[in-house]
Amino acid sequence: MIDFKDKVAVVTGGKEGIGKCIKEEFERLGAKVYIIDNKDNDCFKGDIGNKETLEEFAAFVIKNEGRVDFLINNAPPLSKGISECTYEEFCYAMNVGVTAAFYLAKLFKPYFNEGAGIVNISSSRDRMSQEETESYTAAKGGIHALTHALAVSLKGKVRVNSISPGWIDTNYTVYEGPDATQQPAGRVGNPKDIANMVMYLCSDMAGFITGENICIDGGMTKQMIYHGDYGWILEEK
Repeated sequence: MIDFKDKVAVVTGGKEGIGKCIKEEFERLGAKVYIIDNKDNDCFKGDIGNKETLEEFAAFVIKNEGRVDFLINNAPPLSKGISECTYEEFCYAMNVGVTAAFYLAKLFKPYFNEGAGIVNISSSRDRMSQEETESYTAAKGGIHALTHALAVSLKGKVRVNSISPGWIDTNYTVYEGPDATQQPAGRVGNPKDIANMVMYLCSDMAGFITGENICIDGGMTKQMIYHGDYGWILEEK
Protein backbone atom coordinates (compact mmCIF):
# COMPACT_ATOMS: atom_id res chain seq x y z
CA MET A 1 0.00 0.00 0.00
CA ILE A 2 1.50 3.32 -1.07
CA ASP A 3 1.17 6.14 1.45
CA PHE A 4 2.33 9.65 0.57
CA LYS A 5 0.99 11.37 3.65
CA ASP A 6 3.06 14.48 4.51
CA LYS A 7 4.86 14.29 1.16
CA VAL A 8 5.14 17.26 -1.22
CA ALA A 9 4.79 16.67 -4.94
CA VAL A 10 5.34 19.11 -7.81
CA VAL A 11 3.73 18.44 -11.20
CA THR A 12 4.26 20.54 -14.32
CA GLY A 13 1.39 20.65 -16.79
CA GLY A 14 -0.97 19.51 -14.04
CA LYS A 15 -4.19 21.13 -15.19
CA GLU A 16 -5.39 18.57 -17.72
CA GLY A 17 -4.82 15.11 -19.13
CA ILE A 18 -2.01 12.96 -17.76
CA GLY A 19 -0.79 15.72 -15.44
CA LYS A 20 -4.22 16.12 -13.86
CA CYS A 21 -4.46 12.38 -13.28
CA ILE A 22 -1.01 12.32 -11.67
CA LYS A 23 -2.01 15.21 -9.42
CA GLU A 24 -5.22 13.48 -8.35
CA GLU A 25 -3.45 10.19 -7.62
CA PHE A 26 -0.87 11.93 -5.44
CA GLU A 27 -3.67 13.66 -3.54
CA ARG A 28 -5.58 10.40 -3.15
CA LEU A 29 -2.49 8.87 -1.57
CA GLY A 30 -2.10 11.77 0.87
CA ALA A 31 0.46 14.07 -0.76
CA LYS A 32 0.21 17.84 -1.01
CA VAL A 33 0.54 18.77 -4.66
CA TYR A 34 1.75 21.94 -6.37
CA ILE A 35 1.12 22.31 -10.07
CA ILE A 36 2.21 24.82 -12.67
CA ASP A 37 0.34 25.16 -15.94
CA ASN A 38 -0.13 27.86 -18.56
CA LYS A 39 -3.89 27.37 -18.22
CA ASP A 40 -5.90 28.83 -15.35
CA ASN A 41 -5.63 26.73 -12.20
CA ASP A 42 -5.87 27.14 -8.43
CA CYS A 43 -2.14 26.81 -7.75
CA PHE A 44 0.30 28.58 -10.10
CA LYS A 45 -0.26 29.79 -13.64
CA GLY A 46 2.84 30.30 -15.75
CA ASP A 47 4.87 29.38 -18.81
CA ILE A 48 7.64 26.95 -17.90
CA GLY A 49 9.46 27.92 -21.06
CA ASN A 50 10.42 31.10 -19.21
CA LYS A 51 13.38 31.09 -16.77
CA GLU A 52 11.96 33.73 -14.44
CA THR A 53 8.66 31.86 -14.20
CA LEU A 54 10.47 28.70 -13.10
CA GLU A 55 12.34 30.65 -10.45
CA GLU A 56 9.14 32.25 -9.17
CA PHE A 57 7.35 28.91 -9.04
CA ALA A 58 10.20 27.16 -7.22
CA ALA A 59 10.39 30.02 -4.71
CA PHE A 60 6.60 29.76 -4.21
CA VAL A 61 6.81 26.06 -3.40
CA ILE A 62 9.82 26.42 -1.09
CA LYS A 63 8.30 29.39 0.74
CA ASN A 64 5.17 27.36 1.48
CA GLU A 65 6.76 23.97 2.19
CA GLY A 66 10.51 24.31 2.55
CA ARG A 67 11.01 20.89 0.95
CA VAL A 68 10.10 18.71 -2.03
CA ASP A 69 9.68 14.95 -2.20
CA PHE A 70 8.64 14.39 -5.81
CA LEU A 71 9.09 16.34 -9.03
CA ILE A 72 7.11 15.22 -12.06
CA ASN A 73 8.13 16.92 -15.30
CA ASN A 74 5.05 16.36 -17.42
CA ALA A 75 4.31 19.56 -19.38
CA PRO A 76 4.25 18.79 -23.13
CA PRO A 77 6.40 20.71 -25.61
CA LEU A 78 5.25 22.26 -28.86
CA SER A 79 4.94 19.79 -31.74
CA LYS A 80 5.86 21.16 -35.16
CA GLY A 81 7.80 19.67 -38.05
CA ILE A 82 10.76 20.71 -40.14
CA SER A 83 8.55 22.22 -42.85
CA GLU A 84 6.92 24.82 -40.60
CA CYS A 85 8.78 24.94 -37.28
CA THR A 86 10.83 28.11 -36.89
CA TYR A 87 14.14 28.36 -35.06
CA GLU A 88 12.42 30.21 -32.23
CA GLU A 89 9.64 27.62 -31.96
CA PHE A 90 12.15 24.77 -31.87
CA CYS A 91 14.11 26.49 -29.10
CA TYR A 92 10.88 27.10 -27.18
CA ALA A 93 9.98 23.39 -27.45
CA MET A 94 13.38 22.55 -25.96
CA ASN A 95 12.82 25.07 -23.15
CA VAL A 96 9.49 23.51 -22.19
CA GLY A 97 10.42 19.90 -22.81
CA VAL A 98 14.00 19.69 -21.55
CA THR A 99 15.42 22.89 -20.05
CA ALA A 100 12.53 23.35 -17.60
CA ALA A 101 13.01 19.82 -16.25
CA PHE A 102 16.74 20.45 -15.78
CA TYR A 103 16.27 23.85 -14.17
CA LEU A 104 13.55 22.75 -11.75
CA ALA A 105 15.75 19.85 -10.64
CA LYS A 106 18.56 22.36 -10.09
CA LEU A 107 16.36 24.82 -8.21
CA PHE A 108 14.91 22.13 -5.95
CA LYS A 109 18.18 20.23 -5.44
CA PRO A 110 18.95 21.74 -2.00
CA TYR A 111 15.39 21.07 -0.83
CA PHE A 112 14.81 17.44 -1.87
CA ASN A 113 13.96 15.23 1.09
CA GLU A 114 15.62 11.89 1.71
CA GLY A 115 14.06 9.31 -0.59
CA ALA A 116 13.04 11.95 -3.12
CA GLY A 117 12.18 11.07 -6.68
CA ILE A 118 11.99 12.75 -10.07
CA VAL A 119 9.89 11.26 -12.85
CA ASN A 120 10.19 12.74 -16.33
CA ILE A 121 7.40 12.13 -18.81
CA SER A 122 8.97 11.37 -22.17
CA SER A 123 7.16 9.62 -25.04
CA SER A 124 7.50 6.53 -27.19
CA ARG A 125 8.49 9.10 -29.81
CA ASP A 126 11.85 9.21 -28.07
CA ARG A 127 12.55 6.06 -30.12
CA MET A 128 10.23 6.30 -33.15
CA SER A 129 8.70 9.09 -35.21
CA GLN A 130 6.00 10.29 -37.56
CA GLU A 131 6.69 12.89 -40.20
CA GLU A 132 6.71 16.56 -39.20
CA THR A 133 7.16 16.04 -35.44
CA GLU A 134 10.73 17.25 -34.99
CA SER A 135 10.27 19.72 -32.13
CA TYR A 136 8.23 17.34 -29.98
CA THR A 137 10.31 14.27 -30.76
CA ALA A 138 13.62 16.03 -30.10
CA ALA A 139 12.36 17.35 -26.76
CA LYS A 140 11.13 13.92 -25.69
CA GLY A 141 14.43 12.34 -26.69
CA GLY A 142 16.21 15.04 -24.73
CA ILE A 143 14.31 14.46 -21.51
CA HIS A 144 14.89 10.71 -21.86
CA ALA A 145 18.65 11.30 -21.97
CA LEU A 146 18.49 13.97 -19.25
CA THR A 147 16.97 11.34 -16.98
CA HIS A 148 20.00 9.09 -16.78
CA ALA A 149 22.35 12.07 -16.55
CA LEU A 150 20.45 13.43 -13.54
CA ALA A 151 20.26 9.97 -11.98
CA VAL A 152 24.05 9.81 -11.93
CA SER A 153 24.57 13.40 -10.78
CA LEU A 154 21.96 13.14 -8.02
CA LYS A 155 22.92 9.65 -6.86
CA GLY A 156 22.42 9.08 -3.16
CA LYS A 157 20.03 12.04 -2.99
CA VAL A 158 17.29 11.66 -5.62
CA ARG A 159 16.21 8.74 -7.77
CA VAL A 160 15.44 9.87 -11.35
CA ASN A 161 13.42 7.85 -13.87
CA SER A 162 11.36 8.50 -16.96
CA ILE A 163 8.20 7.12 -18.52
CA SER A 164 7.53 6.99 -22.25
CA PRO A 165 3.78 6.84 -22.92
CA GLY A 166 2.45 5.57 -26.21
CA TRP A 167 -1.10 6.29 -27.37
CA ILE A 168 -2.86 7.68 -24.30
CA ASP A 169 -6.41 8.96 -24.73
CA THR A 170 -6.88 11.68 -22.13
CA ASN A 171 -10.67 11.56 -22.55
CA TYR A 172 -10.72 7.90 -21.48
CA THR A 173 -12.37 6.90 -24.75
CA VAL A 174 -12.80 3.14 -25.08
CA TYR A 175 -11.76 2.17 -28.60
CA GLU A 176 -12.90 -0.93 -30.45
CA GLY A 177 -11.81 -2.49 -33.72
CA PRO A 178 -8.36 -1.91 -35.29
CA ASP A 179 -7.48 1.05 -33.04
CA ALA A 180 -7.55 -1.34 -30.10
CA THR A 181 -6.57 -4.67 -31.64
CA GLN A 182 -3.49 -3.27 -33.41
CA GLN A 183 -1.95 -2.93 -29.95
CA PRO A 184 -0.58 -6.10 -28.31
CA ALA A 185 -2.30 -5.09 -25.04
CA GLY A 186 -5.61 -4.99 -26.93
CA ARG A 187 -6.59 -1.44 -26.04
CA VAL A 188 -5.64 2.23 -26.12
CA GLY A 189 -4.06 3.60 -22.96
CA ASN A 190 -5.47 6.19 -20.56
CA PRO A 191 -3.90 8.62 -18.06
CA LYS A 192 -4.29 6.20 -15.16
CA ASP A 193 -1.86 3.82 -16.88
CA ILE A 194 0.81 6.51 -16.60
CA ALA A 195 -0.16 7.84 -13.17
CA ASN A 196 0.01 4.34 -11.69
CA MET A 197 3.62 4.00 -12.80
CA VAL A 198 4.49 7.47 -11.48
CA MET A 199 3.15 6.46 -8.05
CA TYR A 200 5.16 3.24 -8.13
CA LEU A 201 8.39 4.94 -9.17
CA CYS A 202 7.99 7.51 -6.38
CA SER A 203 7.31 4.84 -3.77
CA ASP A 204 9.75 2.83 -1.65
CA MET A 205 8.87 -0.22 -3.76
CA ALA A 206 11.02 1.28 -6.53
CA GLY A 207 13.92 2.09 -4.21
CA PHE A 208 16.43 0.20 -6.39
CA ILE A 209 15.31 1.78 -9.67
CA THR A 210 17.05 4.91 -10.95
CA GLY A 211 18.17 6.15 -14.36
CA GLU A 212 15.60 3.90 -16.00
CA ASN A 213 13.06 4.54 -18.76
CA ILE A 214 9.81 2.59 -18.84
CA CYS A 215 7.82 2.59 -22.06
CA ILE A 216 4.07 2.24 -21.46
CA ASP A 217 2.60 1.83 -24.92
CA GLY A 218 0.60 -1.39 -24.92
CA GLY A 219 3.48 -3.11 -26.68
CA MET A 220 3.27 -1.06 -29.87
CA THR A 221 7.00 -0.34 -30.13
CA LYS A 222 7.74 -4.07 -29.83
CA GLN A 223 5.53 -5.12 -32.73
CA MET A 224 7.23 -5.29 -36.12
CA ILE A 225 5.07 -4.48 -39.15
CA TYR A 226 6.13 -5.12 -42.75
CA HIS A 227 4.58 -4.25 -46.09
CA GLY A 228 1.82 -6.81 -46.66
CA ASP A 229 1.33 -7.74 -43.00
CA TYR A 230 -2.33 -7.90 -41.95
CA GLY A 231 -3.34 -6.16 -45.15
CA TRP A 232 -1.12 -3.14 -44.39
CA ILE A 233 0.22 -1.67 -47.62
CA LEU A 234 2.83 1.08 -47.91
CA GLU A 235 1.82 3.63 -50.50
CA GLU A 236 4.65 5.86 -51.67
CA LYS A 237 3.87 9.56 -51.96
